[in-house]
Amino acid sequence: MVNLNTLNPEQRLAAETIRGPVLILAGAGTGKTRVITFRIAHMVERGIAPGNILGVTFTNKAAREMQERVNKLLPKSRAPGGKAKADKENRPTICTFHSLCVRILRVHIEKLGYKKNFVIYDESEQLAAVKKILSAISAKGEKTDPGAILALLSKFKNGGESTGALVDPSVRALAVHIAKRYESALHACNAVDFDDLILLTLRLFNEHPEALAACREKYRFVMVDEYQDTNAAQFQLVHALTLEHRNLCVVGDDDQSIYGWRGAEVANLLNMEKHFPEIKVVKLEQNYRSTSTILNAANAIIKNNVRRRGKSLWSQKGVGTKIQLQTYENDETEAREIVAQIEFKRLAQRVRWEECAILFRTNQQSRPIEIELRKANVKYHLIGGQSFFDRREIKDFIAFTKTFLNPHDDISLLRIANVPARGLSDVTMERLLGASHERRCSVFTAMKNPLVTTTFQTNTRKCIEAFVEFIEQTQAELNPVAGAMTLAKWAEDFIDETGYFAELRRVEKNPELAESRIRNLREMVATMNGSAPTLAEQLDDFLENITLDSDREEEKENTADAVTLITMHSCKGLEFPHVFIVGLEDGLLPHTRSKIEGTMDEERRLFYVAVTRAMLTLAISHCAGRKKYGQLLPCQPSPFLKELPEELVEHSDAKSKQPVAQESGKSLFAAMREAIS
Repeated sequence: MVNLNTLNPEQRLAAETIRGPVLILAGAGTGKTRVITFRIAHMVERGIAPGNILGVTFTNKAAREMQERVNKLLPKSRAPGGKAKADKENRPTICTFHSLCVRILRVHIEKLGYKKNFVIYDESEQLAAVKKILSAISAKGEKTDPGAILALLSKFKNGGESTGALVDPSVRALAVHIAKRYESALHACNAVDFDDLILLTLRLFNEHPEALAACREKYRFVMVDEYQDTNAAQFQLVHALTLEHRNLCVVGDDDQSIYGWRGAEVANLLNMEKHFPEIKVVKLEQNYRSTSTILNAANAIIKNNVRRRGKSLWSQKGVGTKIQLQTYENDETEAREIVAQIEFKRLAQRVRWEECAILFRTNQQSRPIEIELRKANVKYHLIGGQSFFDRREIKDFIAFTKTFLNPHDDISLLRIANVPARGLSDVTMERLLGASHERRCSVFTAMKNPLVTTTFQTNTRKCIEAFVEFIEQTQAELNPVAGAMTLAKWAEDFIDETGYFAELRRVEKNPELAESRIRNLREMVATMNGSAPTLAEQLDDFLENITLDSDREEEKENTADAVTLITMHSCKGLEFPHVFIVGLEDGLLPHTRSKIEGTMDEERRLFYVAVTRAMLTLAISHCAGRKKYGQLLPCQPSPFLKELPEELVEHSDAKSKQPVAQESGKSLFAAMREAIS
């Protein structure tokens, strides 16, 4: 029995309203995940089949957390012998937008001219595809940034060709020119990119109404989390699924819409009544995270945004301390003083490093902070560093596996053709690539064509033939029923036999780094498992999971006691007892670009999100000067600082002039003596 009495009145109303369109306006820290999971469990209790419930989130972490919570609330079926077990076959579908589309396309994509075993390209593979096209169409010596082209291609897919008006017109024109070539190049490799997953699903729904009808029949009750972050394509997908049965529940907060730069449209949430006039709106305003002082400051900031749904956060956690506003001479002093404050909290107040977070607008701001943390021997965790799956050795291994599953995937094949070295030089591969262009086939097909291979010298031809044999032989090993061989054992044996570990030790000048790379690869291989009949199918499942789970490394729980360094864009959904927001200067927040692009409201929302991460204390700082390219440039305070009510703020200068009370002084020294001893 789901106990709705544990919810507050507004949360309970949201959980009980299970039919028809519903908008749950969930302010920061108001317990929205709890409401969503209780709502799903309540729906099942009221007789709705779990298989007909779909919950869509934006990250794999959110989907996993929601699934775990729902599983705890739902009744368990009984196995023979009376032992309770989770009925996995009859559970609600809770996944990301991309995972949902993969599920749909794995069933129906053949209707669109693709094979069901399509591969999903990550960013590096997309970049390689763009580079390949540019090399074929660019004049000699002409240099174009493939990253800029790829970013525009993504924007075209998500927001139409009107997107990117401020981009260099020549770059934009080139992106328009190669868009069809890029699409054809991927299709030829039976590959799709992340944007394609949603767009192909929309195309499927438009061209094959029977596929849409089947999906509507299955997903009769749809919930979407973080609805303010949906883009145009995601909006269309949700509406295609729900416009007929109208059982749509969206959860979000327009005040936390901070991803407009990547296509998110806050209007999707603001204009809900336009599409569903009968919608029921439930506001969650009781905050369980922060003190009243922090929430009153957040409310005062965000009310200056005109186009928003009115709401006001409140808390029963007490008034708390005032917000500390600090001015520093430069960014180096700012970093040094903040580290000193963190250490004072640790020694005098027994605050652990992991309870502290430093938030900034841009990644570049972390450099002086990292330097000072290292000097003070303070452990820290920088969120947004190099992802585990971006490391060379991991990408090489993934390219190998993709090639075995689909040797016509040119991007993966070209990456590993000469890894380890096997006589297939860059010149050889360029000639094969040229031959594949001429014959409009994959590089692997060109390698198998005697008319192509006979144009090479004998030794090179033998190397090409040996590589083809190596690919086909490995494919043959993967396709029979797996038997006793596990996927992890196969992968470990394969890496060893190909000499890849030896290759890492050979090319890596630093022996420690070489062993670290080998350890990384072994750690990943150890996690490989599967239940499909063949190793090839298990490998396919593994690749799909890691490609869709690109945020896995970001989400990995950091168990060490360490200060968190994080950008304001990355901190949404997180909370910390003690928060330091640095660099509140005009040009950083709001960013200079926002004034040109007219996105000041989004910059204010970003400040609001940063403020509402704090649970107990909040310190905000700005500098009179900041170093750029080695030169100290003058800075002005952010205009957003004027929006903080004076009665909620304590200026650090004023505080430093006040004498410390005798009792406070005694307790501080006692705590420090205890910490030192």
